Amino acid sequence: AGGVYWVDSQQKRYVPVKGDHVIGIVTAKAGDVFKLDVGGSEQASLSYLAFEGATKRNRPNVQVGDLIYGQFLVANKDMEPEMVCIDSSGRSTGMGIIGQDGFLFKVSLGLIRKLLAPKCEIIQELSQLYPFELVLGMNGRIWVKAKTVQQTLIIVNILEACEYMTAEQRKQALAKLSGN
Repeated sequence: AGGVYWVDSQQKRYVPVKGDHVIGIVTAKAGDVFKLDVGGSEQASLSYLAFEGATKRNRPNVQVGDLIYGQFLVANKDMEPEMVCIDSSGRSTGMGIIGQDGFLFKVSLGLIRKLLAPKCEIIQELSQLYPFELVLGMNGRIWVKAKTVQQTLIIVNILEACEYMTAEQRKQALAKLSGN
């Protein structure tokens, strides 16, 4: 059949995978469906019923521009990707609309996989600095919020730099910050 196949290890564009948890940005409301930018080649759809406790009468308050943490129910090349914010038993389990006042940024898909690994040292070390909330999307998007904007930006900077730092360099940088 011929054709050229190439694999880009520094994959820039996210390809939706069923079951992946991602951060999407609401771009439009169309009837009963929200459209979300998930960083892939096409937008994903999200039904207003795909939220915990949602009914025809009790709709989630979702606005254009909102950040949504959800997972793919449908993701294949022949169909529009479809997201939900509930697990198979109808629970949100941490999914849904993400708070307004955090900071959203993007890292490589390789770094995201590293950060999502169980017992990720980077996250453990950061959590010793000060408390913060963190949402990691398989699509390379990270949302973070600490007590102050300054603390939030420090975490953003460290997470972005992690890609290029050895574990030793990272430990030194964190030690400087915590004043040890």
